[in-house]
Amino acid sequence: MSRSIAFPDDFLWGCATAAYQIEGSPLADGAGPSIWQRFCHDPRLMAAKGDTGDIACDHYNRMESDVGLMKQLGLQAYRFSVGWGRVLPEGTGRVNEAGLGFYERLVDTLLDNGIEPMLTLFHWDMPAALDDRGGWLNRDSAEWFADYARVMFERLDGRVKKWVTLNEPWVVSDGGYLHGVLAPGHRNMFEAPIASHNMMRAHGAAVKAYREIGAHEIGLVVNIEPKYPATESAADKAATARADAYMNRQYLDPAIHGSYPAELKDVFGEAWPQWPEEDMALIRQKLDFVGINYYTRNVVTADESWPLRAGPVKQTQATYTETGWEVFPQGLTDTLVWFRQRYGDIPLYVTENGAAFYDSPVAENGEVEDPQRIAYLKKHIAALSDAIAKGVDLRGYMLWSLFDNLEWSLGYAKRFGIIHVNFETLERTPKKSAVLYADVIASNGAVLAG
Repeated sequence: MSRSIAFPDDFLWGCATAAYQIEGSPLADGAGPSIWQRFCHDPRLMAAKGDTGDIACDHYNRMESDVGLMKQLGLQAYRFSVGWGRVLPEGTGRVNEAGLGFYERLVDTLLDNGIEPMLTLFHWDMPAALDDRGGWLNRDSAEWFADYARVMFERLDGRVKKWVTLNEPWVVSDGGYLHGVLAPGHRNMFEAPIASHNMMRAHGAAVKAYREIGAHEIGLVVNIEPKYPATESAADKAATARADAYMNRQYLDPAIHGSYPAELKDVFGEAWPQWPEEDMALIRQKLDFVGINYYTRNVVTADESWPLRAGPVKQTQATYTETGWEVFPQGLTDTLVWFRQRYGDIPLYVTENGAAFYDSPVAENGEVEDPQRIAYLKKHIAALSDAIAKGVDLRGYMLWSLFDNLEWSLGYAKRFGIIHVNFETLERTPKKSAVLYADVIASNGAVLAG
């Protein structure tokens, strides 16, 4: 049976990366250290001990040739993040022109090669100097972030026409403040909602600043993991609603509707504060687009031992990636349709989607076989087409990731890239999935039909 695969003529195909994961040289040219620089060098915190972002993919020194690889693949867009501490070593105040100059050169090189930049202001690497002042637990963090955003807007708006405030605030809060598995490594139920709330205040303050300075588009990127009840029992359905509120709606509801989900009071109990109304007004700013990062789904059951009273259920017949995530492309369609139904016709981008699988070593002929990733991409790109057919205003797809890179606390063992990186020689080798993705881009998805 043939399958219809169709995308709008102006659909934007790209790849995504993050600064600390690929750049290396984290303290070069006057840059200030980030919380991730600290975390990786602390053996009490880093899971993959010895793996750091000191070299990573060395993109800081190989930027021009890396953009050349993007052009070879036919990328139409490139989503990247800025290292806040490269630009403002103390997090506020003095601008480091050398650090800002790197991003100016990157943007100019992308544009010279016909690739549209999508710039993310914050992808988890808060300057360590600001963490010393409380980080996201300090209410002043909203203004710190807005001041940093203004520096970037004033220098790059126009050359950059698509801006992102925050990437995945849930991951920062859950991993960094609740469970301690990510920077800054805190474990405190009372801190997690405060960090989330201040990140959302920072998002609102940055969007508000952009409306004064910028002339193009700005949005928010969230990771969405659709929740499905394990059974039709009332307990499992209630647990599913809590899990959905905690991970998915905690950020979208205030950003778009101006209020938090009611279930969060049940999730956090006495750790859930009462927020001032003026905070909610700040958070709720008009968005030009929303970015959805989708990797997997979660099947939920009631679990009194689970911190949030909802537990995941492993699916015995499913395929799982090397990070333990179920491969479930239908969840991507479901997520995009759910967003439209709940939040209306705000333009969407899938700003991350990809998988870590075992890849064959680089062969003598220079090829890297990654059949599982190819199958994953084919199914998930088809799921995008299904969502468009159901009326979703989807504008583009940013595959995660361009390169194998530092997978945060997991180190270099988990490879998400469509370009293989030899972390000893730093040689780049496009995988078979890169060849597929180049064909997808060149055909606007038509190569997958049939």
